[in-house]
Parts: sequence; structure tokens; C-alpha cells
Amino acid sequence: MDFNPCYKHQLVRKTVREFAEIEIKPHVAELDKEGRFPGEIAEKMRPLNYFGLQVPKSLGGAGLDTISYAIAIEELSRVSASLGLCVTVHNSVGIYPILAFGTREQIERFVPDMASGRHIGAFCLTEANAGSDAGGVETTARKTENGYMINGTKIFVTNGGICDIVLVFAVDEGEKGPANVFVVEKTRPGFSVGEIEDLCGMRANPVSSLFFEECEIPEENRLGKPGQGLKIGLTALDTGRIGIAAQALGIAQAAFEDALSYAKERQQFNSPISRFQTIQNYLADMATSIDASRLLLYRAAAAKDSGKPFSAESSMAKLHCAATARTVTDLAVQIHGGYGYSKEYDVERYFRDAKVTQIYEGTSEIQKMVIARHLLTQPS
Repeated sequence: MDFNPCYKHQLVRKTVREFAEIEIKPHVAELDKEGRFPGEIAEKMRPLNYFGLQVPKSLGGAGLDTISYAIAIEELSRVSASLGLCVTVHNSVGIYPILAFGTREQIERFVPDMASGRHIGAFCLTEANAGSDAGGVETTARKTENGYMINGTKIFVTNGGICDIVLVFAVDEGEKGPANVFVVEKTRPGFSVGEIEDLCGMRANPVSSLFFEECEIPEENRLGKPGQGLKIGLTALDTGRIGIAAQALGIAQAAFEDALSYAKERQQFNSPISRFQTIQNYLADMATSIDASRLLLYRAAAAKDSGKPFSAESSMAKLHCAATARTVTDLAVQIHGGYGYSKEYDVERYFRDAKVTQIYEGTSEIQKMVIARHLLTQPS
């Protein structure tokens, strides 16, 4: 049966929300406290195509459009931002660059196992001296008779503790020039995983450092053409920012729903606090920012689906959605008062989770640079 886009998107939202509410929500507080990735939940997600949301059906994926993808990430993140983060990074900056720049052999070798969730992907760009400065990569790739020898350390790798396939940015050893991207399997000798970071938020995602010490990979594991690393990275991040915007939106939506419910129930001065003008103003601002964020997100997703350039649109969406998540979660804590600062209430977790959406996959300052560059290069 053919579904019109509106019905299809509604069905995606309903299906993902039901799964998140039933399978994830009862465990979220415990997972956050323990800082543990829920492998048992991930196993339930595998046959439902969460790990191949936009992968073509011929490769084992769900073949969804980008708006459906954004809705799925929003709904997962509304309940667990950590799982939403795992899924969006795996799909966007893990699988997408292989689909976009890989050879047929690379796509057939790597993508089906990633789409099924048997192999989890990660994106390895950030280093001690390279983050916002994508051109500052110091990890090296030395040419050998059999391929390349990778040496270096990547930090703050989302999915680092559970990854099986990673995209590594490295420069030619002994030379200054554009980086290349290499697909590296965890099973390669010389690949090791550092300790899981003890972070403020997103605590159920196993973020870690990854180490490459004389890690040899074959020639056919280089992704794209020589020196194409920066292009691959920027293209991946344009796509990834749509997912992070959706994640931030999900956090904001959850915080707003909890704040609205609490405002109707909480009594002060013999009246629900929802009758107070200040609280009403807070709620109005929260709802308006969320709706504006959602429209920016869907515009970016629609631009990607239509084949149009979407770099500025995805940066606008991430910038606004991340700011909305930060503001809305702050107001949600304020509406809850002292209870909002207690771990007994979910808004405390939303508040911690929201901040990092302004940092990873390009800080808010970087998003403004991307947007401004787009504006200044457009014809008058």
C-alpha cells in the first residue's frame, strides 16, 4: 500500500514512540546513573531497522526519507538522548559517508552488517589538537606494500566503547596536506579502545578515546579519492547535523511535556502554577521555540531529500534546535523549582543532556561560521 507522506511520517512517529515508551523509558534513569549502554535494548532495535534507517532496502535497511529519519531520532531522544545519539551517529556519520563515497565493493562489504546493527559505526575526527579545526588532524597514515599503517589517537568518540567499524581521518605521514578517510575494523591489530568517559550528560552512550598503534589496513579500506578527507568530513557533518538537531529537539520536547504537566499539577497559593502569568509566558516561549526548531529541521531534511545543497539549512537547524534544547530544559528546571534540581525528576537529566548538542558535530560558533559563509557567497 502506498502512503501519502503525511501519513507515513505519522506512522513513523507512532511506531518509534511506542517502542521508546515501552522498551526504553523504564530503564533510562538507571542507565544514566550507571553510565551503561543498554546492549539488550539495542538487540531489540536491530530487527526493527533502527541501525539502517536510510540505508536502501536492497542493502538491508529501512530506506526512509530524511524527514522520517529526523522523526525517528527525535522520538528516540525524547525518551533517551543517549540512544538517540548512538543511532544518529551510526546512521549519519558512520554509514552515510560509505554510501556516498564508497566503491561498490566497500558498500557491499561494510554497509549490510552496519544496517543490521551487527556492526556499530563511529566517526573519528576529533583529536587533542583538532576538533573545530578539521584541518588540524595529526593522526598519520603511512603507505606500506599492503596498504596503510595508521598511528594516532582520537578522543571523545561517540559509540567508541561499542564500535565495530570506524571512519578515521588521517594525514600522510611526514607531509602536510589534506587528510584521507579510512574505514577501520575493530578487529585490526593495533586498534584499541580507551576507558569510557565519565561525562555530565549522554551518560548511557559509551564515549571513549580510540588508539591506533601501527594499525595496518589494506589499500581498499581508503574511502574516496586521495586527499578527499575534508570533503567527506564536511559532507558527513552536514548530514549528521540534521540528526543532532533532531536529537536536541527530542530533548526539548520531553522537557516541555514534563514542565507543562507539572505546571498543571503543582499548587502554590491555592492555585496551579499554570495560572501564573510568568509560568504561562515560559510555556509559550518553550512551545514557540520548539515549533520553530521543528520547521527548520524539516526544511533541512526536505532539502537533502530533494538533492539540493543543504549545508546552511542543516547548520541553521542544529544551531536553533540546540539553543532551544538548552533554553527549554533550563526553563523546565525553573518551573519544577527545587524538584527540577533533583534526580527524582527527569528534567534534571534533560538539562544535562541538552548542553552537549551545542558542542559536538560542530559547536554553535562553527554553525554560525557556516551560515555566514553561505550568506556572504550568495549572489547579491
